[in-house]
Amino acid sequence: MKLVFVINDIATENPKYTTVGLGHTANRLGHEVWFVSVTDFSYDPCGSVCAHATSVEGEFENQEHYYRGLVGEHARRERIDVTRIDILFLRHDPAEDAELRPWAQYSPILFGQLAARAGTVVVNDPHSLTNALNKTYFQQFPEIVRPRTLISRNRAEIRRFIDDHGGTAVLKPLQGSGGKNVFLVKDGDAANLNQITEVIASQGYVVAQEYLKAASEGDVRLFVMNGTPLMAGNRCAALQRVNVNGDMRSNIHAGGEPRPVEVTPQMLSIVETVRPKLVKDGMFLVGLDIVGDKLMEVNVFSPGGLQTMRKLYNVDFFVPIIEALERKAAVRTHYRRTIENIELATL
Repeated sequence: MKLVFVINDIATENPKYTTVGLGHTANRLGHEVWFVSVTDFSYDPCGSVCAHATSVEGEFENQEHYYRGLVGEHARRERIDVTRIDILFLRHDPAEDAELRPWAQYSPILFGQLAARAGTVVVNDPHSLTNALNKTYFQQFPEIVRPRTLISRNRAEIRRFIDDHGGTAVLKPLQGSGGKNVFLVKDGDAANLNQITEVIASQGYVVAQEYLKAASEGDVRLFVMNGTPLMAGNRCAALQRVNVNGDMRSNIHAGGEPRPVEVTPQMLSIVETVRPKLVKDGMFLVGLDIVGDKLMEVNVFSPGGLQTMRKLYNVDFFVPIIEALERKAAVRTHYRRTIENIELATL
């Protein structure tokens, strides 16, 4: 199988990230693996989607050694035809490019659409990813699993929403990740509300969300693949994230401490509720962030944490993902283009 991962920038990728772990696992299983930065695509006059890609051959002890090989002097750097590969896996984080190069948020999705039209299997489905570039996508899931939410830039509306929820709410940008510019507004913070709103609104719309008391205990990141919980043996790919510094944000990048967690029937019920839309939209691999009985976020671009989960449970969650991609490549070979990409992505 010839597999290409799309990331923001190969030079600045973190060797501990999930995408590097996926690449290392695919390499270890004997597949041809390439990495492409969001700036490295081309659309040729002949209709081919090409990219300047990086690969490395050999055996590597772990994913950190594998990454050093990718950025080292022995790495292969070639221009490849993306329409002649098996799988194109879009794993970039649009939020990283929102400020300095906003055009880069859309580019890999658009090239992914062209590649899918040419017959390459693209996950997650690039047409659906267009609709998921900000948190309005989250509002399309059933209300029963979502906290009450307002999306606005109007300060009076935001203040009224906070008052209606007992003076406490979470404010965050409509587009973003990693816990950046996420604020918990409490009773008595009225003097700072305008300043907080101004900071977030400088990036666009403001999301005001009801505060869930269970958030004080952290959140749970749970991986879903092909619409069902990602499993390795009897272990579900999930972890709890708790910020031990008193910060309301549980993201690992914001200081959250990862802990083992047992997946509850309540969590599985949330997965079952969101499953129809994830499957319909061709969302092959997503990360659900759960607080109590509510879903806080659906990460459809680059959910992370699998390397941490591997260390917590001594279980390899990367292998079943690569095996699922192998099956999709085989189905595409057998059925050619009689199955649409959006269907094959979660088949």
